[in-house]
Amino acid sequence: MINVAISGTGFMGLTHAEALARLQGVRLLGIQGSSAEKSRAAADKLALSKAYGSFEELLADAEVQAVHITTPNRLHFEQAKAALQAGKHVLCEKPLAMTSQQSGELVELAEASGLAHAVCYNIRFYPLNLHAREAVAGGEAGTIHTITGSYQQDWLLYDTDYNWRVLVEQGGPLRAVADIGTHWLDLVSAVTGLVPEAVYAKLKTVHPVRQRPVGEVQTFSDADDAERRPVEIDTEDFALLTIRFSGGALGSLFVSQVSPGHKNRLRYELSGSKATFAWDSQSPNDLWIGRRGGPSEIVLKDPADLSPLAAKHADYPGGHNEGFPDTFKMTFRSFYDAIESKTFGDPSVPYATFQAGHRENLFCDAVLRSHQEDRMVDL
Repeated sequence: MINVAISGTGFMGLTHAEALARLQGVRLLGIQGSSAEKSRAAADKLALSKAYGSFEELLADAEVQAVHITTPNRLHFEQAKAALQAGKHVLCEKPLAMTSQQSGELVELAEASGLAHAVCYNIRFYPLNLHAREAVAGGEAGTIHTITGSYQQDWLLYDTDYNWRVLVEQGGPLRAVADIGTHWLDLVSAVTGLVPEAVYAKLKTVHPVRQRPVGEVQTFSDADDAERRPVEIDTEDFALLTIRFSGGALGSLFVSQVSPGHKNRLRYELSGSKATFAWDSQSPNDLWIGRRGGPSEIVLKDPADLSPLAAKHADYPGGHNEGFPDTFKMTFRSFYDAIESKTFGDPSVPYATFQAGHRENLFCDAVLRSHQEDRMVDL
């Protein structure tokens, strides 16, 4: 049994807690929020024995072996660094850090620590994405030529929609790309084994001024009756990206947080010399495989028919769908299985390591520079 604590009591903190509660061999001891009161309220809600008054108190708990970091972006670097230095395994929400310099430092520290480290790119762990990963690795797609797709939301469509993520000082200079675009990039890189080598980016801020509620607003929540004041916005609402991947494949990505009707939709399509693989997060239990010289097919999520890696991360039989909350459970299962088997240093682990998180930060650097200089930028 491994003992775990969570830092962060917002949307993602509670999501992590719910998934950990469903995982065998892991015990969630306690939680820590931005105040002692928030820690106690979250601990009571989750029926946890410990409510930490500070992150330092959490790290000082000798019973805690691993820490989940689900706090706002600006805190990730210092918390992950401190947790590693305290001898704790670390699973951090993305982004790993606010800058590539910080994420690079964390990679070096994590590699030297002998501890397990991961970034929570959970979308990898829809079973059919794991199945696609092994199918592509086995040569079923052939040589990959194109990788296209999108990630669209509408929760910031109106100028009265607001969250800390829209502010540069809170979330960083990129928002839509860094917040959700990196999920798409990490997923297609995990499925294909190809990484971005260059990018051309165009960014657009639809609402240069938003009406900020006076007080705190949770992610995806409404604050229709709140008192408001105008605040200038420098982060992008949507982006168009052209990407060159390793191996010569070309890709395109449309990422938006202002697309009406799209609550949280990620799509990708990768075409190779033998087949096309396509997946949509709104139909996550279907994987379309297209062929020219034979019949195309839709693969349904059924552990009995999936690759070994995918079957290991699908708990329910065919006809019993698995979705967003299950991807967190499976991410954590992969992470803690690696700790138990002492294989977390193996580069073949299916979860995203700090190295992957650093790669996403380098990608964001290139995106921002490309937009500013209006040219293709090498990573």
